[in-house]
Amino acid sequence: MNKRRVVVTGLGAVTAIGNDVAATWEGLVQGKNGISHITKYDTENFTSKIAAELKDFDSSAYVAPKEARRMDPFTILGIAAGSMAVEDSGLDVEKEDSSRIGVMISSGIGGMEVYHNEHKKLLERGPRRVSPFFIPAMIPDITAGHLSIKYGFMGPNYCTVSACASSAHALGVAYMHLLNGDADVMLVGGTEAVITEMAMAGFCSLKALSTRNDDPEHASRPFDKDRDGFIMGEGAGIVVLETLEHAKARDAKIYAEFGGYGFSGDAFHITAPRSDGAGQCLAMKRAMEVAGLNPEDIGYINAHGTSTPHNDRLETGSIKLALGDHARNVAISSNKSMFGHLLGAAAGVEFVSTVLTLKNGIIPPTINLFETGEDCDLDYVPNKARECDVKAALTNSFGFGGHNAVLCVKRFDD
Repeated sequence: MNKRRVVVTGLGAVTAIGNDVAATWEGLVQGKNGISHITKYDTENFTSKIAAELKDFDSSAYVAPKEARRMDPFTILGIAAGSMAVEDSGLDVEKEDSSRIGVMISSGIGGMEVYHNEHKKLLERGPRRVSPFFIPAMIPDITAGHLSIKYGFMGPNYCTVSACASSAHALGVAYMHLLNGDADVMLVGGTEAVITEMAMAGFCSLKALSTRNDDPEHASRPFDKDRDGFIMGEGAGIVVLETLEHAKARDAKIYAEFGGYGFSGDAFHITAPRSDGAGQCLAMKRAMEVAGLNPEDIGYINAHGTSTPHNDRLETGSIKLALGDHARNVAISSNKSMFGHLLGAAAGVEFVSTVLTLKNGIIPPTINLFETGEDCDLDYVPNKARECDVKAALTNSFGFGGHNAVLCVKRFDD
């Protein structure tokens, strides 16, 4: 395999616990809850009435109000997080070869809000009232297009769509582009904004969401015996990846090294994870192999940890399969306990969190873990952050359709 090294030089994030990276990280360390009753629409007829909505987010610093009216919220959030990442990286866009900088921003669903609104217009007022901006606002790849246009980046430009693994696949594929010499820099991650009536109705019908409506603060409880479903979140997580050679040449600050990726398929069921954990295990093993690591080198796993009965039990089993006896020595936690499940953006935000875990030597907790559930018997860092010297970590993402993607982050050592 090509021995180029890939590093992380810029971070951007918007979540229900913070409108930028610093606030999100502070919230993660403090175990902050971002979940409350939904305010976007009337939830009277919905079985789940709670979600992790953004709080007082002002998009005007990133997108002009006139332009914002032509975009779905998922694109606005992606532009915001992408802009943060570029600024944080210190890239001097004017001095860079724009053909060597690519953009991959994923979304699991895309413009669900604009779809809902325009479909309502169609039914009530006829086809001539549907906006000419409907299609470009809805399609999942459009955020990558907007960021490419904003900065003039002309390298590889597209998105991956694999449900809740979408931005993990984007990060892994961007890593490949850098290793293959297709680009020197990649702006990559995910964005999602589907706290809408249509999306929530669909997930309610699947019985995938928590119905702990009377206690939203404790509704997302990964690995807890009383977990009853996931909590929808919204937001974006985007990073700047570079070859080490390019980062050094411009004297960039380096947060961490992107060690490798592992992709696999469950070949089992459209929504349920494979019952023997083989697919998830395979992805974890492949990520470690690409990174040149053994199970004993892994100190932390940022779990998929959705707070659903099936995922948490089966993910625990797959971690045991992949790491063997070392699984009991690894700290594991779920960011989703605090800012919910961001679907296609989850892996992007959780990658940012994992990078900061290694950089700062602090593992965010799994909040609302009062008593572990059946077959959930590993170290989930319950309720309180932990100082820990982590040299390498995995971050897990598993999507409907049996899509598994695991990323490996390593502490940067020159």
